Amino acid sequence: MTSFLRYCVGLDISKDTLQVCLSVIDSSGRVTVKATTKVVNKPTGFCALVNWVARHRKLELPLNYLMESTGVYHEAVAWYLYQQDQPVSILLPNKAKHYLKSLGYKSKNDKIDAQGLSRMGLEQQLPLWKPLSKNLYALRLLTRQHQRLQELRTQSTNQQHALEHGAFDNGFITKQLANLVKIYDQQLTALEEAIAQLVDDDPILKPRIERLVQIKGLALLSVAVLVAETNGFEGFTNQRHLVSYAGYDVVENQSGNHSGKTRISKKGNSRLRRILHMPAFNAVRFNEPTCKALYERVYQRSGIKMKAYVAVQKRLLLMAYALWRHGVKYDPLYLANQASQDKKIVPTSGTTQDQPAEAELSYL
Repeated sequence: MTSFLRYCVGLDISKDTLQVCLSVIDSSGRVTVKATTKVVNKPTGFCALVNWVARHRKLELPLNYLMESTGVYHEAVAWYLYQQDQPVSILLPNKAKHYLKSLGYKSKNDKIDAQGLSRMGLEQQLPLWKPLSKNLYALRLLTRQHQRLQELRTQSTNQQHALEHGAFDNGFITKQLANLVKIYDQQLTALEEAIAQLVDDDPILKPRIERLVQIKGLALLSVAVLVAETNGFEGFTNQRHLVSYAGYDVVENQSGNHSGKTRISKKGNSRLRRILHMPAFNAVRFNEPTCKALYERVYQRSGIKMKAYVAVQKRLLLMAYALWRHGVKYDPLYLANQASQDKKIVPTSGTTQDQPAEAELSYL
C-alpha cells in the first residue's frame, strides 16, 4: 500500500502575480497535483498563499516551497515565508529550465512552470534558502551600486576618448561628459566611504574582512563584493560548490578523436569574476607567493597569459574562502611551508612524498 511522503509548493513568480501549484509524492515516487491557484505578488497575497496551502494540506506531512530567483521579484515572498518559519528553496532559472525540458514539456506558461517546480521539489533534495543578514544585504546594495556607477563612468570616458579623436568635436558635449565623470567620481568616493563605514561598524564583519585584505591584491572593495555576493560564504559546503557558483568550473569538449577547447563555464555569479580581474593582476605584480607561482606554472604550460590570470582569480577566491571559513590569519608562505613539511613525512598508502595530502591544502 502506498503512502504519501511530503508536499511541495511550486511558485512561478512575475512582477504582479504568483502562480501556485501544490503537489504531493507517495512512496512509489508518483507525483500528484493537489491544487493550483494564483495570488498577487504583495503582502496580502502572501498571507492568502499561506492560508490557501493550509486549507489544501490535508495530511501532516513535511512541506517545502520552491521558486526561481527572478531578479528582485521573488525576494519579498521568500522573506515572508522565511519569517513564517516555512522552508524555502530558491533555484537559478537555468536549472529549472533544463529540468522542465527533461520532462518533455513542449509548451511553456506560468501554470506549467509552477507545476514543474513543485515536481522538482519533490523529486530532488534541494538546499534550503537562508536570507542575507541586514548588514550583508546593505553591503550588497552598496557594492552593486558601485559597479553600476563604475560602468557608467567607463562609458563616459570612452565617449570622451571618441570625441577627442574624431573628425569633429563638440565643446558642449565634451563639457557635459567632463561634468558627468566628475559626478561619478564623487559618487564612487561616497560609496567607498559608506562601504568602509558599514564594515567598521559591524563587530563580526570587521575582523574577518581585515584578515582577507591582508592577501596581496585584494582591497576592501574586492573583499566586500566577495562577502556580499556569497552571503558571507554561507551555504558552501566545499570548494567545488563555490567554484561552480562563481563560474570558474572547467568545461571540457572531448568526444572520441575530437578534442575541443577546454574553458571555464562562466555560468555563475559574474560579479565575482569581474571583481577578481584586477586583483589577479596585482597579486602577480606584487609577487604574492602562491599566486605568482601558479601564474608562472600555468603560463609556462599553456603559453596564454589570460588563462594564467584566470587561474589566479580562482586561487584568490579559494584563499578568501579558506581564511573566512577557518578564521585564521593570512600566511603568504603557507603552501610552501606545508609542502616542505609533507616531504619530511614518511608517505603512507594513498599519498606520495612529493604530493601532500589533500586535506592539508586548505588554501587551494
